[in-house]
Amino acid sequence: MTDIDAIKLSNAQIAWRAAQDIADGAYVNLGIGFPEMVAKYQPPGRQAIFHTENGVLDFGEAPAAGDEDWDLINAGKKAVTLRPGASFFHHADSFAMVRGGHLDVAILGAYQVAQNGDLANWSTGKGGVPAVGGAMDLVHGAKRVAVLTDHVTKTGEPKLLAECSLPLTGVGCVTRVYTSLAVVDIEGGNFVLREKIPAISFDELQAVTGAELKTDGPVADLIVPEL
Repeated sequence: MTDIDAIKLSNAQIAWRAAQDIADGAYVNLGIGFPEMVAKYQPPGRQAIFHTENGVLDFGEAPAAGDEDWDLINAGKKAVTLRPGASFFHHADSFAMVRGGHLDVAILGAYQVAQNGDLANWSTGKGGVPAVGGAMDLVHGAKRVAVLTDHVTKTGEPKLLAECSLPLTGVGCVTRVYTSLAVVDIEGGNFVLREKIPAISFDELQAVTGAELKTDGPVADLIVPEL
């Protein structure tokens, strides 16, 4: 069996791959933590309009160390800059944008994703968080929900499963998963493999996936730059 840790993509590489699928001018919410990295890797000539639940639209890159204005932060309490035309609004108005279907894409992290698109990305267990937060609104308000995640847990257990065992954030909401080994779509209640890193075989990938991987055509190589 291939040593997964030795061949898997880094978080930055997963974020880069996800960024390639964001259309120019799309309204995008990035989940707290790892998904925030997507903003760094927009392709040349494209500019998404980033939204954050605490009330900022069209924020820019993180400021240089020492240049932070701590009145300007995203939902993850990270310092941000503003792009021309950026706007501020009340927290309630921000969630009205989410719930009103005005976001094109929400990109979130995950503990587990089920083959029918169910998402579990919070837990009150040991090391968990106290509540689901805004993710429950995002997964049912955004037009498309994508997930960034390692393909397996730190102990090697699959994170792509037939059914989630943790509390659900949303039901049937995820459409695409970008993992450290593959790009997988969710269609018709199934995981459909689109891309995989060349260093792993289909059978090896299936062995670390907790539900059947289906294909409906050639599986492309998942090629990313060194980051």
